[in-house]
This record gives sequence, C-alpha cells and structure tokens, in this order.
Amino acid sequence: MKRILLSAAVLLAASSLALAQKPRLITRWENFTTANGMPDAKVFSLAVDGTRVWAGTEDGLALVENGKVQRVYKTEDGLVHRAVMGVAVDKKTGDLWIATFGGVSHFSGGQFQNFTNLTSGLLNDVCYGIAVVDQYVWVATTAGVSRLNTYTGEWTNWSEKNAPFHEPWTYGIAPAGNKMYFAIWGGGLLEYDVAGNYWKPYTDPDEEMEIVLFRNQGLIHIIVSNVAYNPDTKMVWASTYFGLSGYDGRNWHNYLTKDSGLASDFINAPKSRRNEVWACTDKGLSYLDYKTNTWVSYRPAKQTGNGEIEITWPDMKKTKLETSTTLAHNYILNMDFQGEDIWVATAQGLSHGIREPQKEAQLYASIKTQRSGGGVAQAHPQKGR
Repeated sequence: MKRILLSAAVLLAASSLALAQKPRLITRWENFTTANGMPDAKVFSLAVDGTRVWAGTEDGLALVENGKVQRVYKTEDGLVHRAVMGVAVDKKTGDLWIATFGGVSHFSGGQFQNFTNLTSGLLNDVCYGIAVVDQYVWVATTAGVSRLNTYTGEWTNWSEKNAPFHEPWTYGIAPAGNKMYFAIWGGGLLEYDVAGNYWKPYTDPDEEMEIVLFRNQGLIHIIVSNVAYNPDTKMVWASTYFGLSGYDGRNWHNYLTKDSGLASDFINAPKSRRNEVWACTDKGLSYLDYKTNTWVSYRPAKQTGNGEIEITWPDMKKTKLETSTTLAHNYILNMDFQGEDIWVATAQGLSHGIREPQKEAQLYASIKTQRSGGGVAQAHPQKGR
C-alpha cells in the first residue's frame, strides 16, 4: 500500500510540475479603436504608467485609463506633430517625452514644450524612439542619436561623423544600466557605454542580406527595427525584418519561423521581462517562455474572426486554441506590460490583453490529445552575464 501511495504521490507531483511549467496565456482582449475614442486606427507606440496607458497614434496621443479613452492630444493642443512614434515616462516627475515625425514634445503640468531641429540641438525632426534615464532624454532620429541634459539644456549628438554608425537611421532605444542600445536600420545594433564614452557595433557577420548562413553566429540581420533590454536576464533583444536576435553578453540566440514558434520573421519590435521575450510581427504577437522553452502566438483566426492561440512546444509540435475575443489586428507594431496584462499597438487599434487563470486552466484542459513524449519541458538556458 505504501508503495502504491508513494507512486501516486510521485505521479501527482509530476503532473503538477508539468502544469506549472505551461506558459501563461492571455485569454481575453479588449480593443480601443476610432469607434470608442481613439484618434486614429494605427497605433505606433505605448507607455504604461501605473493605471494610465499612453498610446501614440498616426493622429495624436491618447490617454487610456479605467477602460476608456480619457483624453486625446493633437497638434491643436500643442503637440509638435500628429504622428507619435515613441512615448517615454519620466518616473521621477511623471512627465511625458514624446517622439514624433516633427520633433520632440515634453508634456508637463498639462502643457507642451516642443523641440525641433530649428529651435534646439535636436539632430533631426523625424524621431522614432525616445527614452528617459535620470536627467537625460535620449532620442532616436533619422540622422543619428540626440541626448538632452534636462538640467543644463545641453544637447549632445552622435552620427556617422563621430560614432560607428554604418547608417544613421536610428529606430529604437533601450536603456541597460550603464549602457544604451540603439536599433539602426541598415546598421545593426549599437552599444554605447555611458561611463566610458565609447561605442561598440554589432552587425550581421555573414554580411548576407537575403539568407542566414549560421544560426547563432551573431546578429541575425543588419536591418534592426527595434531593441529591448531585459533587466532580469541581462539580455538585449533586437528585432529585425528577418528574425529575432538575443544577446546575453557572450552568446547570440537567434530565431526564425522555420525553427521556432515565431508567427513571422518580419518583426517590428521586441519586449522582454522575467523569462519572456515578445515579438511584435506582421502576422501576430509571439512570445517565447524560456522556462518551458515554449512559444505562444496570438492572432485573429482567419476563418471565424475569433482569437487564435497557437502553442509551439519544445518538440515543435503545435496546439491551437480558440478564444471569443482577439487582437484588433494581426499587424503588431509595439507593446508594453501592465502587471500580468499586456497592451498591444496594432494597425487597426489598441488592444488590452488580459490573463484569466481560471479560463487559462479551462483552455489547457480542452487539449484532449496528449502530445507524445509529454513530461516536463526542458528549460531554455538563457541568462546574461
């Protein structure tokens, strides 16, 4: 009897561990479009600030809070340009810094202060990304990188004239402690050591624009659309139009649709926290759970219009689940986290993804066909230095 009870306990423990190592799922979506207050369908950028969500669109900045679009800011309100490509919150002051296609706006106390190439030291008015670190505001422009010291008002600029920019067209910024990472379209990934004041470029080592010769040889492609840093794993992630690259300070970890669960190799932006990396693609939103070495992709189902969840297990077998709600669109431009929830910028609206543990358990229970070789998935060995 003791042997039977012991065996049962071991089986129960193994089952519980296997369940615990399944990736978390987003099971409900709420969408914000022009029909319920958004100024434009296309959402380029996001910044979550507590209960507030700031969404940059093709025609202004929207504030979403308590399930509603509370306020919209346009050029007539003082915003420097209608197309809002990046939003950053100064955690110390609560101020907003906004990157647009016509310069930078600083929103404080309900008022806008604008910076352009003609009125300040900003390199170029076409700005794609923005970040706030201490007293510095970093701006990604089409002519390189600009930095404003908000204490002194001094601007510092970097371009191909004084830094290793293969191309000056800068798409994204990721603060990483005493370093900054920049996504360069056609120029790879640039690392800047703030304290040491030196640059280190990362480019595609095979220099092949059309194919990837070796899987983890380095940055997967030189056309980098955006960049993210994970302070938990100390990894930097670069999205390209030809796959996803992660760098842990020593090794590269590259992913393509043919050898992973990515929805598409065309990736607009990455985002990473804990044991997760998310990829905003042109065919849905994908994320890799390192702990379970499992991919999950979200997109509207083509046939029904409901939500489709595709899980790609470590053995590359796939499981599809369906939800009654879905993303506003499958073309994903950016995202941000709000606790266990996520906010997603799409080409046809802003989506709020909600995790419901009870519904998640029901979805997993609905998987009737047990995968061969079951057991506990092997952890993904990715940890930065």
